[in-house]
Amino acid sequence: MNYASKSLDNSAEGKPAERILFFIKSKGPSPTARLAQMLEMTPEAARQQVQKLVAAGLIEGRQQDAAGVGRPRQDWVLTEAGNRRFPDTHAQMTVQLIGSIRQLFGEEGLDKLVAQRENEARLLYRQVCNGATVQERLAQLAAVRTDEGYMARVEADAQGWLLIEDHCPICVAARSCQGFCRSELQLFAEVAGLDATVTREQHVLAGATRCVYRIAPLQKLA
Repeated sequence: MNYASKSLDNSAEGKPAERILFFIKSKGPSPTARLAQMLEMTPEAARQQVQKLVAAGLIEGRQQDAAGVGRPRQDWVLTEAGNRRFPDTHAQMTVQLIGSIRQLFGEEGLDKLVAQRENEARLLYRQVCNGATVQERLAQLAAVRTDEGYMARVEADAQGWLLIEDHCPICVAARSCQGFCRSELQLFAEVAGLDATVTREQHVLAGATRCVYRIAPLQKLA
């Protein structure tokens, strides 16, 4: 199941406001002009939709320093309410369960829960991410992570690859127990294999708009 596609329609026929929300979620902070260009809307139509989303509390402006002479540019970002339009799977119940486990069994019990989830994910990823090369395995990993609701994709650059996750369906749970994030980093390293290293460059829990992981082949580390 692709959770994001069921939450908001990003197709050409989708509602303009939903398309803007999806674009900002998947591409990051964007000015009105870029939204108009990329979504093939007139500047005035884009401004109208942006103002509707601002009034609804779904997006807000973020000032960017001007590159040269002129006024600072304003980009639009999702608010907490806007991010909630993308599902956080059973968030409230999960947080309550984490609190109950911590209260009944302490941190040791919670660590066992994280380890169990990690082992289950490891079995799945080993079955699915079986490509012959690092790039193939990363593409398979992005596909399974997208099915889990993470809106994941892989981009190649001169240093290797970036695994980008535009949404975190367990964000609320991860804020209550950051062990979930530590276990994911370990799993990604195992998928990449011994010929590459994996580091986290952006983290939602640290205030970023998405999680980004750098996968670098060992021969390019020098």
